Amino acid sequence: MELTTSKKGDFTVAAISGRIDTTNYNEFETQIMDIIGKGENNIVLNCENLNYISSSGLRVFLITQKKLMGSKGKLHLCNMQPAIKEIFDISGFSSIFKIFDNEEEALV
Repeated sequence: MELTTSKKGDFTVAAISGRIDTTNYNEFETQIMDIIGKGENNIVLNCENLNYISSSGLRVFLITQKKLMGSKGKLHLCNMQPAIKEIFDISGFSSIFKIFDNEEEALV
């Protein structure tokens, strides 16, 4: 798992590459919480290169969403691979998160 960040307008875009699973979800959570800790309340998670997510990874997405909602922030997801989108659909997470087809649409 690799996370690269950039600032675009009011949002911090965090591009995720690889897998988020039981071996690295702690690292992912730490990196996301560091972004929030720096005062970034609007985050786009670009999932274009995310090719696997376990329940541990889904938990981090949920924690991030709750933390940002508590500070009146936004969490937008975009560019999901079909297999990742299916996991979100099956788990019911698609109704919890704002999911966009591409990064441009997510930057609103």
